[in-house]
Amino acid sequence: MSTNAPRLATDDPVLFAFAEEVGSDGAIAVAGGRTRWSQGGALAEGTRVVEAPRGVVEYKPAEMTVCVRAGTPVAELEAALGEAGQRSALPNRGGTVGGAIAVGENHVDRLGRGAIRDSVLQVRYVSAEGRLVASGGPVVKNVSGFNLPRLLTGSLGTFGLFAELILRTNPRPEVSRWLRGQGVDPAATFDGLLRAAAVLWDGESTWVHLEGHGVDVDEQSRALDRIGQFEPVEEPPPLPPESWSMSPAQAARVDREKTGDFVASIGVGRVWAQKPQPLAAPDPVVRGLCERAKAIFDPTGRLNPGRQP
Repeated sequence: MSTNAPRLATDDPVLFAFAEEVGSDGAIAVAGGRTRWSQGGALAEGTRVVEAPRGVVEYKPAEMTVCVRAGTPVAELEAALGEAGQRSALPNRGGTVGGAIAVGENHVDRLGRGAIRDSVLQVRYVSAEGRLVASGGPVVKNVSGFNLPRLLTGSLGTFGLFAELILRTNPRPEVSRWLRGQGVDPAATFDGLLRAAAVLWDGESTWVHLEGHGVDVDEQSRALDRIGQFEPVEEPPPLPPESWSMSPAQAARVDREKTGDFVASIGVGRVWAQKPQPLAAPDPVVRGLCERAKAIFDPTGRLNPGRQP
């Protein structure tokens, strides 16, 4: 694999100024909203920290794409998209667009909005050599070759530092309804619905998010009545600060002794927990692939040292 991605076809002085600030020497990291600052391990002492440029560059509602700089708060992006009745797949938990994609955490409505990795069409980033490069395309049909946007999503900035991104957007639903069932089986709830935006479980209660056309949401609400007793609520439960990755089967039987208070996303394999997830020893083959990729993208180890995606 080669990182000979094309140089960014732009004369935007903001992006080139960011690349110049990153430079080509010394340990470097980008700070977003610092909402997931400890994800993947502590940053090595002495690392220089910079901020990515900010702002929505171009929004095309008809094409359902938006070009946005990495330092833009997710809340600011969602406000801009909301004016055209659209939204993104990014979690709106106080962070920035670049930070959300670097962490790779999906929105709580992963089942309805889709995976964050699938929404990233193009990345414009600064390489370890200080070059401003791009990979991907503004629409899916223009993308060919190795999909670097997918690789960089969730990499915690260890392969490149995001400057600007093109994201896929999707329409806001006509109706959105949260319901909560005390003591209702979360697996039976998930299996009994055609398509929920989210099914959450905290060990005691099950929350369901139904979205879509009013007639469809009403029909799914009646399906819930056949599963258990659900009551309307204003919003989902508050999510604990730490994010665990599990298989969907494991997420349906979380061990509270290990996680502390938790909220599990049923059918997805994501668990928000009070305690951080222990770093497991990777499979030797996987570890070897990761080390080879790191050596290609960041041979001197200057990008976010100390972090492990």
